[in-house]
Amino acid sequence: MVYISKVYTKFGDDGQTMLANGDTADKDAPRVRAYGEVDELNATVGLLRLELQRTPAPESAAEFTAELDRGLERIQQELFDLGAELAHPGAAAGEGKLRIAESSVTRLEGELDAFNEPLPPLTSFILPGGGAIGVAAHLCRTVCRRAERDAVALRRHSPVRGEALRYLNRLSDYFFVVGRAAARAFAVAEVLWDPARDQG
Repeated sequence: MVYISKVYTKFGDDGQTMLANGDTADKDAPRVRAYGEVDELNATVGLLRLELQRTPAPESAAEFTAELDRGLERIQQELFDLGAELAHPGAAAGEGKLRIAESSVTRLEGELDAFNEPLPPLTSFILPGGGAIGVAAHLCRTVCRRAERDAVALRRHSPVRGEALRYLNRLSDYFFVVGRAAARAFAVAEVLWDPARDQG
């Protein structure tokens, strides 16, 4: 059980913050950047879920949106676990209670494959678009890639579990496919990169 009686503590007024094990670190330290990016990613997933709720869906997309929202709800929980893992310097050695499991990576792969299977093969790179849900999914993808980069940067200073890195890598692929699947479900054209366009 988490009990928070006061939102501000003034502890961080000098630019430091407390990690999950009680140690302190500068707010721009690699570890703090890594779990901070995961927190930002979680917020963008929340925006994607909001877009799912407020975008009128054709009847044919009802099952897709329900399934996607269930998956995103679980992903938000897992991202909080991942943030807690990255906030604990001893997580790679088995300390701390929250961590990403390999089963979460495997589940992501299965959902990704299911969303991707009915999609037509790509003939070009895709630009962020494909309707509001598609754009929100691409935003999640790019923030996820940034979180992954910072987790890799943290690994140069401190051990990071392979499951955490694999989860972020797979999750960005998941959001790419979700963007494509949403365009198909909502009958919105994907925006393709045109290298042969007139650049004059």
